[in-house]
Formats: sequence, C-alpha cells, structure tokens
Amino acid sequence: MYDVIILGGGPAGYRAAERLGAKGRSILLVEREQLGGTCLNVGCIPTKTLLNSAKHYVHAMEGERFGVKAESVTFDLAKMMAWKREVVEKLRAGITAEMQRGKVTVVDGTAVIEENGKVRITRNGAGPRIEDCRAILVATGSSPVVPPIPGARDNPLVLDSTGMLEVEAVPKRLCVIGGGVIGVEFASLFSSLGSEVTVVEMLDEIIPFMDGELAPVLRRAMKEIRWKLGCRVGSIEGAMVRYATKEGVKEAVEADLVLMAIGRRPNVAGWGAQSLGIDASPRGVMVDDRMRTSAPRVWAAGDVTGRSLLAHSAYRMAEVAAQDIDSVLSDGSGGAARMRWDAIPWAVYSLPEAAGVGMTTKEAESRGFTVKTARIPLRASGRFAAENGFQAHGAVKLVTDAATGRILGLHGVGSYASEAIWGGVVLIEQELRAEDLVELVLPHPTVWELVRDAALMIEQN
Repeated sequence: MYDVIILGGGPAGYRAAERLGAKGRSILLVEREQLGGTCLNVGCIPTKTLLNSAKHYVHAMEGERFGVKAESVTFDLAKMMAWKREVVEKLRAGITAEMQRGKVTVVDGTAVIEENGKVRITRNGAGPRIEDCRAILVATGSSPVVPPIPGARDNPLVLDSTGMLEVEAVPKRLCVIGGGVIGVEFASLFSSLGSEVTVVEMLDEIIPFMDGELAPVLRRAMKEIRWKLGCRVGSIEGAMVRYATKEGVKEAVEADLVLMAIGRRPNVAGWGAQSLGIDASPRGVMVDDRMRTSAPRVWAAGDVTGRSLLAHSAYRMAEVAAQDIDSVLSDGSGGAARMRWDAIPWAVYSLPEAAGVGMTTKEAESRGFTVKTARIPLRASGRFAAENGFQAHGAVKLVTDAATGRILGLHGVGSYASEAIWGGVVLIEQELRAEDLVELVLPHPTVWELVRDAALMIEQN
C-alpha cells in the first residue's frame, strides 16, 4: 500500500510528489505521457525558449539605431527547434532525478479511481492492476479547447499550440483564433520571425484579465500584428478563416496556417470523479483552501481545479495539498497552510512582456472599492528609454483603495515585467499601502522603479 497515489506528473503532480517524498511518504505517481506535463513539454518552457530566440533576432535587426550594426541577419528555425528540445529534455531529466531522490515510484500509464483508497493503474503496454493507498491527489491538468467551428476538425492547416511548436517553416501568413495568452504569445513569436499575423478575437480586447487601460498598450506595442477584435469565427476553409464583426459584417482572412488558441479546459473526465461522487463540472473540480475535494482523502491541485490555470499556481496548490495530506496521514489534524487566491501573478511573454497581480480597476470597483490609480509611461524610466527609445510602448499602473491607501493591484507592459511582478505579490500579500511603498528604496536606473513614482503620485493627489 502506498501513502499517496498521484494522478498526473505535471507541475502540481511532481511538486506534490517531491514535497511528500521529502517527508518520507511512499508515493506512486502515474503519468500517461511525460513528466513535466503541458508546461514543460508543450507549453511554458518550449514557447519561452522560442520567444527568446526571436528576441535575439529582433534585437539584432534593430541594433543599428543603438550603434550596433549587424549585416545579413537571419534565423535558423531548425536550430531554434533543436535548442527548444534540448532545454525540455534536460529539464525533464532534472524532474526524473528529483523523483528518484524522493523515492517516488513513477509509472507510465493511466489511473482511474475505483473507490476510496483503490486506484486502477494501467501501465503503457501492460494490463491493469489495482493499487491501494491512504490518500489520492488528482493533478490531471487541462487540454486545449477545440470549438465546433465548421472546417476546423481534421484540417491539417489548423493547429493547436502543440502543433505550432513543431512547425518546420515559418508560415508567410498566420491567422490566430483567440487573443488570450497563448494566442498573443504565438502571434508575437511568429510576427517577430516575419509572418503576416492576424489575430481574430471574439471579445472587444485581448488578454481579458488585463487592466482595461493596459491591454491596448500591449496591442499597440505589437504594431505588425493585425487585430480583429469583437469578431466571431463562423467557419474555416483550408486556411481561410471566415468571421463576422460585431456589427454583423462578414469578412475573411486568408492564411497559410491557422492556430486555434481559444483556451484550455480542465481534465475532469476519465479518472473516476463520478465513482466517488466528487463535486466537479466542466469548469473544474471543486476544492477548499486546503485543496480537499468533496470526497474524503482525495485532494486536487493544478489546472484540474479550474481555479487558476497557471504553472506557478499549480506549484503552490501542490505544496498546500502536500502539507495537508501529510498532516492528515500523521494525526488527522490537517495542515496549517491555506491557498490564497488574491495575489496570484500572471505574465504574457510576448515582445514586449506584460504582467499583473491583484485587482484591475474594474475588478476593484466591482468589489465595492473606491479606487485611486496612477499610470506612468515606461519612457519616463531612464533605463527603458536607453534600451528601447522614447517612442516604445509600455506603462506601469498601480491600483489602490482610496479610503486606506492599500495596494490592490499592480500591472505593467514592457521590459522585465515578468521578472518584476513578484514585488507586486509581496505588496498585496502584506497589505502594504501606497505610503509604505513610497518609503522603500528601489534601485536606479531600473524600469520598474516607476512603481514607486506611481505610489507617490497617488499620495500627492
């Protein structure tokens, strides 16, 4: 009998296995594909690897205006793809080594919960067997949404994000359906490499969870991309995408490839949720703040919960679940850690980047706050101007509670956004006020020191 059986080897699954293994628990982790899940194998890591290559190319092309001239600059997509695979394989080997250190038994196959404490394991290439355990953690992740658009299914010219990571040539024309994180990152990548990119988005703005003032800043910064907002796709013929504007005007964009980037859906079917009466819907498995499901001794973490489909959220959910599982198995008391949802950052790794944490202005007002905000263009930063010029797009925005000065949200578009946003997490978690931020000393010249200037603006107005 195992202490814990974990369904899924993505960020939530392997992080929980790592934590529980370190506590001496006997763990069986079942993964049907490869350790690392979507994030490592066909998501976060490979896309960021390719985006980094694209950034090198763009910087070389633009270097002359900064006094660095490079002639006949080209890129080699095959080498970019080879580097992507090398990065993924070495990081996956690192996870394998971590599982070995924690004495985690890893099985390549599928798992289905038969009843409480019993899981049917079907190894790849072998028959099923029942394994007993004292606790179960469901970390089955999510899958791309495939909408029922006529002409999309079984169309070799329509790819999802996994397929786009394996293209052998940069398409001359690319149509991206969906203006969320995945769509914007791929649009930015292939636009930087020379594709004529059109993004068709059903909503009126890209990245729906971004602050309403900053989403247009990000869109304007990617000036080579054609944006078709408020448009609903009706059908696809080959690589021609037909859509209607919100006024009902029918239009079409002809491309060489189409990327379907509508979003992702929690994997709630096929692993036995119904057998235990677990409270789940297509939107995810219901969990409390200790990641417990409605079934006794069954926890869930990561994308399958539908709460926050981000790898870093999955890491923290796994840590909370692991602590609770270990405590329950020890003395039944439960862990002290709780999942907190109000300060989970997000980032878009486009060229340029965008990131945010906490509430947007609209969200804060919908929760009853009277807000005070400050927004500063990044060209006010000496470092940003020196590295990007005075015409480059970017901004930082601070959202505060007008009554108390408490910081409710931090949002930005531009250089180093993904690396700097963790500071906003601390501001919100510690419930600091604008006046507290003003008293901090931030390094100069840096781009994101402007957040302190934004706090000063709020204090003075």
